[in-house]
Amino acid sequence: MTDGTKYKPLTRAQSKLIDASVAIFGEQATKKDAAFLARELVQATLPHKNPGDVPLWKRTNGNLTLAIQPGMNIKTGKSYGYPYGTIPRLLLFWMTTEAARNKGRGCENPRRLELGRTLSGFMVELGLDPNRGGKRSDARRLREQMERLFQAKMSFHKHQQAENRAGHAWLNMDVAPEGELWWNPKRPEHGALWGSWIELGQRFYEAITAAPVPVDIRALKALKRSPLALDLYSWLTYEAFRAHKSGKPRYETWAQLHAHVGGEYGRLDNFRRKAKAALLKIGNIYPDLKLGTKQGGIEILPESYPALQPRRMTIDGTCNRQG
Repeated sequence: MTDGTKYKPLTRAQSKLIDASVAIFGEQATKKDAAFLARELVQATLPHKNPGDVPLWKRTNGNLTLAIQPGMNIKTGKSYGYPYGTIPRLLLFWMTTEAARNKGRGCENPRRLELGRTLSGFMVELGLDPNRGGKRSDARRLREQMERLFQAKMSFHKHQQAENRAGHAWLNMDVAPEGELWWNPKRPEHGALWGSWIELGQRFYEAITAAPVPVDIRALKALKRSPLALDLYSWLTYEAFRAHKSGKPRYETWAQLHAHVGGEYGRLDNFRRKAKAALLKIGNIYPDLKLGTKQGGIEILPESYPALQPRRMTIDGTCNRQG
């Protein structure tokens, strides 16, 4: 018997979120589930939308500013454009994780990251679909965003204000000044004669491996459709670590979050509505997150734990893997 109520079938994204929730709540994360992101890129995030043709893009959180300059295509004489949306975020998680693992393995050149011989194999690692075709295929979007990210220059700027003096520190970095990409996005399953690879800039490598924030790669794949959800999830696991370590709750107002996570969403009420929707998704795949009831923002309680515990983040594997 039924009560006559009509229920809408779950979307594919909703089904995947439920599957991820069951897996994460039911099984403790292992070392293969560990992913990492630089702390500064958690505090000040990449663009959510395409900034367009502007010479410089930046986002500020307190005394930290992330600035990005796009690379130039020497063949066309035009800008590659800015990395934006979910794909550069997934790439940065992968790059930071591989770099951290290479560092832990004692690799001869930990800055060199092997991307493998097939685009489809790399896409699966990122949680993308190599079988999705058309103009908006994951393969085309990935190749475009890889060029935007790898060719970009990033800067971290920190401003300090003391009683009688002010200071300014900066770090300018090439993301990947050297590399080879041999894949054909129209045939992602086809192998190349040579493997594709990138070599991270020395300063960029040092910055992203200095104190990376650990997250659960299963959660990233479940949230991969939303750059806002990915940003909030990373920020929440970082703040959960800080709250648990200090024994005191962490709190940010919606206005503060809007500034360093979601300035592209226009009005504060619009951002708040979208952020709350993202928080509902995050709650389904982050069992150790405990939020308070303080109004006007998000309160992370000290009973929270990071998405991954330090004891689960051991390093294994070999250097310069081929895929």
